[in-house]
Amino acid sequence: MSAFSDQVKGNWNQIKGQLKQEYGQLTDNDLAFEEGKEDELVGRLQEKLGKTKAEVKDMIDKIGG
Repeated sequence: MSAFSDQVKGNWNQIKGQLKQEYGQLTDNDLAFEEGKEDELVGRLQEKLGKTKAEVKDMIDKIGG
């Protein structure tokens, strides 16, 4: 498991709350997290926010600390 996966798994509730505050258009379905399917989550966020994969991961890294 990558460091990104560990971070997402460990801090997901905090990350999800922050993303919902910043991006009101995100729904619970957009932010559904399943262990081992981090790439699908990143893909949904990419599509919804119009950001690159790297931008989405960087955004999550900054929130998750």
